[in-house]
Amino acid sequence: MKMIFVNVAIVTFSTLLLPGAVTAAASSGPNVIYDYATVLAAEPIMKTIVVSTPREECWQEQVVYRQGQGTGNNAVGTVMGGVLGGALGNAVGHKKSNKRVGAVVGAVLGATLGNAMARSNNKSDNGRRYGNEERCRIYQDSYSEEQVVGYEVRYRYQQQTYSTVMDKDPGDTIRVRLSISPVS
Repeated sequence: MKMIFVNVAIVTFSTLLLPGAVTAAASSGPNVIYDYATVLAAEPIMKTIVVSTPREECWQEQVVYRQGQGTGNNAVGTVMGGVLGGALGNAVGHKKSNKRVGAVVGAVLGATLGNAMARSNNKSDNGRRYGNEERCRIYQDSYSEEQVVGYEVRYRYQQQTYSTVMDKDPGDTIRVRLSISPVS
């Protein structure tokens, strides 16, 4: 008796030759034919996967910028006070020598007052300057989901039940390859 191998199961050669048994036979070389089997069930194979999505969250934050002591403000105040004081002392003096002394004394006094005023301005804000900066942080939002990774398919061919795993649902029928070879 001759045997036919269907996937892994054996079907007798005489069963194959019954009328209507091979409904869609197509030859793919010697001793290979194709037919269709009835699908009994196609159960999805599920796998749990974790999906992670980055999310950026930004906000405005007030920040303090510190200015160093002895910045240009003190020097500008000292120079400006000295120039104004010298000019004022020169204008107040009556004689040439008095004008010189008045200019020197006025310059020293003006420089001292200008320096003191510049320092008091720096102390009023303690050398701080405020501003807004954008700050951002990235969070990972994660969730689990079930995905179909294949189908476990049970099918019937010639009164025998078989099973296989497939990438997609085959529907009502599944194409099978029959290989005919003698068994010694």
